[in-house]
Amino acid sequence: MFRSKSTSETGPDVVLIGAGIMSATLGTLLKELQPELTITIFERLDMAAAESSDAWNNAGTGHSAFCELNYTPQKPDGSVDIKKAVNIAEQFEVSRQFWAYLVENHIISNPGAFIQSIPHMSFVWGEENVDYLKKRYKALQQCHLFKKMEYSEDKSLLQNWMPLIMEGRDASQKVAATRMELGTDVNFGALSRALFDHLASLDGVNMHFNHDVRDLKKQDDGSWLIKVKNRDTREKQTIRTNFVFIGAGGGSLPLLEKSDIPEGKGFGGFPVSGQWLRCTNPDIIAQHQAKVYGKASVGAPPMSVPHLDTRMIDGERALLFGPYAGFSTKFLKNGSIFDLPLSIKVNNIHPMVSAGLDNIPLTKYLIAQVRQKPEDRLEALREYFPEAKMEDWQLEIAGQRVQVIKKDPVHGGILEFGTEVVSAADGSIAALLGASPGASTAVSIMLNLLKRCFKDYVETEEWQIKLKKMIPSYGQSLLNDPALCDSLRSWTREVLELGETSHQMAV
Repeated sequence: MFRSKSTSETGPDVVLIGAGIMSATLGTLLKELQPELTITIFERLDMAAAESSDAWNNAGTGHSAFCELNYTPQKPDGSVDIKKAVNIAEQFEVSRQFWAYLVENHIISNPGAFIQSIPHMSFVWGEENVDYLKKRYKALQQCHLFKKMEYSEDKSLLQNWMPLIMEGRDASQKVAATRMELGTDVNFGALSRALFDHLASLDGVNMHFNHDVRDLKKQDDGSWLIKVKNRDTREKQTIRTNFVFIGAGGGSLPLLEKSDIPEGKGFGGFPVSGQWLRCTNPDIIAQHQAKVYGKASVGAPPMSVPHLDTRMIDGERALLFGPYAGFSTKFLKNGSIFDLPLSIKVNNIHPMVSAGLDNIPLTKYLIAQVRQKPEDRLEALREYFPEAKMEDWQLEIAGQRVQVIKKDPVHGGILEFGTEVVSAADGSIAALLGASPGASTAVSIMLNLLKRCFKDYVETEEWQIKLKKMIPSYGQSLLNDPALCDSLRSWTREVLELGETSHQMAV
């Protein structure tokens, strides 16, 4: 399947570039749908999920739009737009269903290693921001996916919800918060590695670490020739395949440009780096159990929304604050300073310049962030944790993100905050560009990719039956069916043992 006669003896059916959560999800879906498929995976580093999917590099975990205020912008008339939040929340439920399927079918044996139950909260202060949060809460209450959200301005209740944030706060300050008990913390690095461990155990799957994809070129018969270099031995090889997925995080754009497909013309990338403050005091870590998100500064990219974030990483509870944004010309944390200049082509220079001119506040914000001193970072932390002390925190370098720049008929080019799947008209190649919410909605993103690139197979009865087994709500709307939503939420919570892991975190 997916092979032409010219490739049947010379290469795999599918090549996945990049060993992150996107390739892990797509590879797992394809092998469940068509077990006889052959898949080859190339990763330039020496392990899976060491870049954007790694827990320490990931700016947000378990994005479900419960607490991320940038997904619910306030419109000029004062109302709150919840469309993006609703879409993301529904997509995250799809991810949970797929993960529950994997656990039930023993593809993943220990869900507690990658997913935990943790309340999601939004916190604001000041009359204007409190008014916004109340409007947001009321708007979201119209959607069943957010029915269990709580809202409060009661400081005694907020003290119970998030003691670190309330202790030492000015008693006259007007504050408000929302809380969703259904929130989760997801370690996408651990999840990716579990999926790749499974894939590597299957017939027809080959993984190659320390392998750098240098070029790819479409052949007259519709197949792709891919040039790969072993970074250890310097040995080069060329393989042929009928389908290529470029899921290389910030490295996707340069490879998309090398593919030379018409659909990839005009895309550019704007790299944004990040840093965390990581708490080193166990007593403080034990006092906070929530993901608490605030409002982003003016001009800040979505990945820079400040949050005081409880996480479980490698079996240990951690507390992070940030991220603090920065600028680097690298497209990957382990990339090259020449990534940005080398990505500028004749077909994308106009969109990139236009987007830059339209985003002067972002440029000013990044310059200010780069110039920050430790005292400045502590001041930002104290807005969320008033009694924070510098000796309890250390600076960690986070991951690198590349925001998508795309052509726009009005502005010439726009900066797109989110993810973008770019695929050839014949479905033989697809690339994923962008960042947040990314990993959390990986399953929905890959399902849409299957519809684009494997349309004839997705529509078969065999694949439809398998897809509905993997995703019980497949083809149905959780938004329009509250009973189905509640039922599937209960099922996924039970299978993923979120109630038990929540208790373990509290202990």
